Formats: sequence, structure tokens, C-alpha cells
Amino acid sequence: EREAGRDRFPAEDCGGGVSNPFAAVEAFERDLAEYAGCKYAVTTTSCTEALLLCCACLRVGEVEIPRHTYVGVAQSILNAGGTVKFRDEDWQGIYQLFPYFIFDAARRFRALMCADYPFSYVCVSFHVSKILGHTDGGAILHSDDRADPILRKMRFDGRTAGVHPKDDTFVRGFHCYMAPSTAAALHRKLSHLPRDNADLPRSDYSDLSLAPIFGGNVAKPVAEAAE
Repeated sequence: EREAGRDRFPAEDCGGGVSNPFAAVEAFERDLAEYAGCKYAVTTTSCTEALLLCCACLRVGEVEIPRHTYVGVAQSILNAGGTVKFRDEDWQGIYQLFPYFIFDAARRFRALMCADYPFSYVCVSFHVSKILGHTDGGAILHSDDRADPILRKMRFDGRTAGVHPKDDTFVRGFHCYMAPSTAAALHRKLSHLPRDNADLPRSDYSDLSLAPIFGGNVAKPVAEAAE
């Protein structure tokens, strides 16, 4: 039987007749949340997708970020329907997508890191170059009881895990749930990870405020922005 409220993916989606092929994801999420000091961890395919889910879930408007950061952060805001505003900030490890309580922590990962950011959505990266690194992966670390089931549906094409689509109701969704093999590899590494890890140095990011696609801080239609 499937436990109510648990993140159960339907066997028919994954093949093999296994009742819960995503048990490895659930186990990793439980220990990940405990390590980070939050109630929930919602894993995704990348930190960029984690930010996209948060921005879409909160239906962001104008979002302010540092001029020097990874381009995927600004793209996530646009793809969620928001607009981008830039600020000067010499950040290290983590920064806020102001005025929303969304944080990009792609270059920080340490035990109990969420204790410093209560009532927030802290997005982390498991890219191979990061502190807890693999080929890819990301997560939203948070403690919001109301948002958690929505974020889990959003990462799974907007559908409820464990419910057949013909019996389901849908929300705005994206296809960005973590594969069990990725979760299992990250889980093994997490079990050996120190609790105190220094922030990664900030990369030599370009000045996004100079990029034409973000000019005027206006979110353009995809076709227009691509020209």
C-alpha cells in the first residue's frame, strides 16, 4: 500500500512492476532534509529547475538578483513569468531572489544550513563541481507544509505521484524529478560528507545586466527573446 502523503511514483511509469521504484529518492530526501535542518527536501534535476519551481509556485513578479551570477537563475525567473532586476552584491555561497524568500545556494552546502533561513526556499545544486556533487541534480530545502505537495506535483509534470492521470487533478508542471540512480549515488556521498563545509568561491560570472535578453528587465515571449 502507498502511504498517504508520501512521494510514491506509479509503477506503470517506471516499468518492472515494482511497487515503489523511487524509494531511493525518498530515502535521500529524508536524510537530506535532516542534514540541512529543514522539514522537506524536494529533489530535482538541477538547481536551475529548483529555482524555476519556486518562482512558478510563488508566481513571482519583479525579482531582484545580483548582476554577477549564473545565467540559469535569470532564465528561471523569466520562464516562470517574472521579470528580472539586477543589483550590485558581492555575495558568497548564497543570496536571495528579493523580495521573495527564495535563495540560490548553489555554492553552499553544510549541515543545518536552513536554520539561518527559516520560512524560506533554499535551492541547492548537486552538479559534479559542487560540494555534494554528482553528474547533476538539485533540491529545494524548505519547511512549508502547504507548498510541499504543490512543489512535488510541479516537478512531476503537474501530477500527483501514485495517482493514475485519469484520476488526477493537475497543476502547472515541469518534467524535472530526480532519477533513483542519481539519488542513490548522492545518498552514499551524503553519508560521508562533513557537517561543516566552506562555501565554494564565486565563479567568474558575466554581468547579466548587459545581456540583451534581459534588457529593460522585461520578460519577452520565448520566440521573441530567441531572436
